[in-house]
Amino acid sequence: MRPTLRKVVLIALLGRDQPRRKRRTVWVQRWLKSRKQAGEFPRLIQELRLFGEEFPSYFRLDQSQFDHLLQMVGARITRMDTNYRESISPVERLAICLRFLATGDSYRTTGFSFRDGRSTVAGIVPSVAQAIWDCLVGEYMPVPKEEDWRAIAAEFLERWNFPNCLGSIDGKHVVIQAPPCSGSQFYNYKDPYSVVLLAVVDAIYCFRVVDVGAYGKGSDGGTLRDSAFGQTLQDGTLKIPPPASLPGAEDLGPVPHVFVGDEGFPLRPNLMRPYAGRQLPLPKPVRIFNKRLSRQG
Repeated sequence: MRPTLRKVVLIALLGRDQPRRKRRTVWVQRWLKSRKQAGEFPRLIQELRLFGEEFPSYFRLDQSQFDHLLQMVGARITRMDTNYRESISPVERLAICLRFLATGDSYRTTGFSFRDGRSTVAGIVPSVAQAIWDCLVGEYMPVPKEEDWRAIAAEFLERWNFPNCLGSIDGKHVVIQAPPCSGSQFYNYKDPYSVVLLAVVDAIYCFRVVDVGAYGKGSDGGTLRDSAFGQTLQDGTLKIPPPASLPGAEDLGPVPHVFVGDEGFPLRPNLMRPYAGRQLPLPKPVRIFNKRLSRQG
């Protein structure tokens, strides 16, 4: 038997024991066809618009905010109808995404509520969330410029008595279900599996920089090092103000502007952390400094 013929026979024998994939008998499940009549969007959400007291509780946005967001992202999330089925409208796609984010339910649970398939919801949520980010990031979370950093530093001095401070930085582990074939990349010592949300906030706790998606196994310092923010801070392209004298200590010369964080972050010229040694009797000036720095977080 020639080699090519042996391969054909072997493939045929191996495929004989494999279960055949069940052929789809319907294009859309029968219970999904009543989406326009019995789904959550045409019934409950329209009632909430009429009796709007609970609308913000449902979406975490009031009606005017919802409509403004729809106006901004509507063109990006619109899909064309096909010969097989009618596309889901932009307003319903936005409602599905916001409800998923507001509740933290699974794709399957959200699909049952709106009478959409799980795979449909799994495609809607990431695409709409990306559209929201793309449309809003430039207006609501732009990269601060030098004058913005100066304003943040002035507010830190006024509110928290900490001069030359540009922001408080920290990482938050968000628990997830480990993706398939990810090994221990998302495993961390606090929770089973997570991704890291790294953020910088100003003196009134407004987010100024956000980086999300790092592996849960990484430390705060490693997450900062690998983030776009950390790399721009390291190579000096973040456009932070030049060093300036501290109030009442002008004779010491200019001092760098810094971000403050906890012990998980490294000590750098533009990154300040507390003195180590909690179990030791630290000198009084050191304890005062640690207390002042910790107030920023």
